[in-house]
Amino acid sequence: MVILPLICLCTNKKKNLKRLVQLSILTLLSALNGAVFAQSDTLDLNEVVVKSTRANAKTGMAYSTIREGEIAKQNVGQDIPFLLNQMPSVVVTSDAGAGIGYTGIRVRGSDATRVNVTVNGIPFNDSESQGVFWVNMPDFASSVSSIQLQRGVGTSTNGAGAFGASINVSTLKYSAEPFAEINTSVGSFNSLKTNVMASTGLMDNGFVLDARLSRIASDGFVDRASSDLKSFYVSGGYYGKDNFVRFNVFSGKEKTYQSWYGIPQSLATGDADGFQAFIDRNYYDENFKSELLASGRTYNWYQYENEVDNYQQDHYQLITSFKIGANWRFNPTLHYTKGRGYYEQYKDGRSFEDYGLENVVIGGEVIDETDLIQRKWLDNDFYGAVWSLDYEGQGKLTGSFGGGLNKYDGDHFGEVIWAQYASNGNIRERWYDNTGVKTDFNIYGKGFYQFSEKLNAYLDVQFRNVGLEIDGTTEILAPLSTDDTYSFFNPKFGLNFNIDKANSVYGSFAVGNKEPSRQDIVDAVFSSNVKPKAENLQDIELGFRHLALNTQFEVNGYFMNYKDQLVLTGAINNVGEAVRVNVPKSYRAGIELQVAQKLGEKMLLSVNTTLSSNKIDAFKEFIPSYDGETPDAVNAFDDTDIAFSPNIIAGGSLTYKPAKGLELALLPKYVGKQYLDNTSNDERALDAFFVNDLRVNYSFKPKGLKNVTLSLLVNNLFNVEYESNGYTYSYLYYGLITENFVYPQAGTNFLAALKIRM
Repeated sequence: MVILPLICLCTNKKKNLKRLVQLSILTLLSALNGAVFAQSDTLDLNEVVVKSTRANAKTGMAYSTIREGEIAKQNVGQDIPFLLNQMPSVVVTSDAGAGIGYTGIRVRGSDATRVNVTVNGIPFNDSESQGVFWVNMPDFASSVSSIQLQRGVGTSTNGAGAFGASINVSTLKYSAEPFAEINTSVGSFNSLKTNVMASTGLMDNGFVLDARLSRIASDGFVDRASSDLKSFYVSGGYYGKDNFVRFNVFSGKEKTYQSWYGIPQSLATGDADGFQAFIDRNYYDENFKSELLASGRTYNWYQYENEVDNYQQDHYQLITSFKIGANWRFNPTLHYTKGRGYYEQYKDGRSFEDYGLENVVIGGEVIDETDLIQRKWLDNDFYGAVWSLDYEGQGKLTGSFGGGLNKYDGDHFGEVIWAQYASNGNIRERWYDNTGVKTDFNIYGKGFYQFSEKLNAYLDVQFRNVGLEIDGTTEILAPLSTDDTYSFFNPKFGLNFNIDKANSVYGSFAVGNKEPSRQDIVDAVFSSNVKPKAENLQDIELGFRHLALNTQFEVNGYFMNYKDQLVLTGAINNVGEAVRVNVPKSYRAGIELQVAQKLGEKMLLSVNTTLSSNKIDAFKEFIPSYDGETPDAVNAFDDTDIAFSPNIIAGGSLTYKPAKGLELALLPKYVGKQYLDNTSNDERALDAFFVNDLRVNYSFKPKGLKNVTLSLLVNNLFNVEYESNGYTYSYLYYGLITENFVYPQAGTNFLAALKIRM
């Protein structure tokens, strides 16, 4: 099967040498025997699949889209959140401090559990936690053709409810021409990224095959916060004139040393008095104090050599699109995701009773605790189907119907893999085991109606039904059995009016509903015993756009009114995780400004700024007491700020192209003060920070190659010391004690990259 295409290639050795290299990388091409590479006019056919989940100028909503070319400029090793850092209302963070490993993103103050993420229209949020773990998809950006960030409720139709934003990722665009590509990045903290990519391009017989193999490794800015990340992506498709079938297989395997604890804020900020008070009240000795001071901002609490998070996730997507008659298109998609892995931790002085084990008796002495090593496992399957039926008439009305049915089946269990005293436990003693099964069904209809040349309307209605069953034993050895069902109706309406060719105004009203997470339900059973309520959001967006040749301007105002929003209380559960509680009324209101101005032929200035107010009408803070004398405290607050919701966020870029193929960009980012809880207490806050990155890209086309690109990314150019994330907890112990922990980000660091495309 391989011989015949190689003979065809060798008829003109010089012309086809590069193609032989491409074929050697993609041996699967043997199935496409004797095919000839060709251009195609069907490059946009893929867009119909993600059309139903994407916003456009007619939806009356705030959104930003970053395309393949812009992604490639920034994609030198950091995770996807850091590639979106310059988008409006975005704040990113990294546990390891340098954008590799565990990273996070907040939009309008909403964290990952409240951001709806889809990949090719398929839900990507974890069904139970509702979070998004980008570390499970290392170097995925190298296979991405576009990312759209919709702020607010957006047009989300599949997956978790969007309470701050929607991120829609597409990998479906293909190259018309064949290529093979090698990428290498090196940088600070022994960071190294390597990948190889190749594509057949679209052939005359309609087939295309793309592939990527990647590895990213980094020691991290924080001590021992290393990452060893591997992934691959293979996609094969057949494209007819109006139809296509595409099968994607991609996988990520991550092994990251944990850096989840953070460091005391007083250590991060150099507050000597505050740091000494921290040492004294926690009864730490001088040796430990010296250890903390020696490491400073890079200190990592975890010392055990295998304190790692080890997880693999495999994705399978069958994506199709069929034209039906003159005006209809049917887009069915099947998907399956397999995830499995654990995180391992060393624990000292643990009670046998906490693990369901018997005390040990040695020489008449009763030993009731032991040092041990535990693994907490997650083994899950997520599968289902999403579909849309699009009406593509030439009249005033266009629209689509669609929906999805998805199921998640997850096993949670813990193992003791070593103990100083084994008691009656076995190797890999399983001390807890429970399952979570979640079904998610939705159906929607959306349409656009063109009233006139200038005015159009958008209407979207969605019904969503969610069922969650949890059964088994929790890690505190308590039985748990719950079966909850939620039904939601989510309407959206938008208007867009084109004043003239350059100017338009828009507005929209959208409703979003969201079920509690698994952890919210578990915490409620064992703490307040009050079942958490589903959350409701009413989102109003109003905006003006000016799109001219050299100037683009947009101002968007929003009011996001929440009912029963789940917010942090300041309390923690039995395993040290933060507890959330419903608050009846809260809101986020703000103005987002975006300006892009061409400054001559070689320079472009882009600026975005968000000014906002994020408030809870009434909030009660719970403070536990541990001294046995003082009662627990409950403090009431009115009109208080929502945690991690800065009032000012600004970003942008100043791009200069001094010569052909050479581009320099200064990327500034300002994030205002962020409160760590909902008390508006300045003593529990992250300071505002202003950092600048520098990006340099130089591309040229040497003889015999399609393209060579040299890239340099200097992060935190002026070596600012700042923290972008943290947590706080308070308790009573003969007085009020508050502990703030933060995650320092790296000072000046760099990544340099070389890309060769053949």
